[in-house]
Amino acid sequence: MCRLFGLLGGPLTPAEPWLIATDASLLAQSHATQETAQPDGWGIAWYPETRTPRVVKGVGGAYEPGEKERFVATAKRATGPVVMGHLRHASNPMRLPKARLIGLENCQPFSHGSYLFAHNGEIRFPAETRPYLGKFESRLEGVNDSEVLFWLFVKHVETLGEPLVAYERTVADLLQVWTDVGRPPEGPFTGLNVVFSRGPNELWAFCHWRGEHGGGLLDTKRPYYEMAYTGDAKHVVVGSEPFDTTGVEWRPIGNGTYLSAHAAHGLVAAKTGPIPNLAPVPVARPAP
Repeated sequence: MCRLFGLLGGPLTPAEPWLIATDASLLAQSHATQETAQPDGWGIAWYPETRTPRVVKGVGGAYEPGEKERFVATAKRATGPVVMGHLRHASNPMRLPKARLIGLENCQPFSHGSYLFAHNGEIRFPAETRPYLGKFESRLEGVNDSEVLFWLFVKHVETLGEPLVAYERTVADLLQVWTDVGRPPEGPFTGLNVVFSRGPNELWAFCHWRGEHGGGLLDTKRPYYEMAYTGDAKHVVVGSEPFDTTGVEWRPIGNGTYLSAHAAHGLVAAKTGPIPNLAPVPVARPAP
């Protein structure tokens, strides 16, 4: 599974400390152990003085020779107000050959206009979800289930206007797809952890998962999918787990919780709360 990073701050707030410098940086998380390595791509995105984001991606692990140098150089260039990062450990719900999963088109963050989006987890039935995308189905470029989730979420943001409501509707659609295919025991998804922005003055994070998945990559006492954030009046940083262990207070974003952060007049305000109207996943239908 993947790793997420999001920053909202001032126009020149550097992302470098959390991306590459701290003891639990995104780079450190890319190869915490051989078994938990994130080998299938990386991406860093930011807004370079416009509402059109710059997105730089690599197809290998951020820790690998050649890729590491590009990752570090990109991290040093990426500054606020919004920076998003992603490490990819490819899921494969369609059971495709490994070679088909690798490619820049399958790497994150994904972008659309001023939107940026990164996901950690797996939706189980991406092919069956595609018809729910409407006009956005034609935008698909890769074979990544996260890209299907991205366009489904974008569809609802465009229609409903509010990311929190759009996320609720996205989850409801995934439950409906699962029902449509007969509610198999594996369920509709593993995790729907998302970092999202519509532009350089906002950052959203959504945390939602099913089942037990072990501990974090660096802090194994944390649930794998439990997100974390820290910040003050000048910035907020959010991710799959804390990006340092040096006494900074990192607060959890638990299952079924969202974070919303907005910047105005040089100040950043963030709030968290339960995601409303999350329908529980029904018990799978017993096999006949």
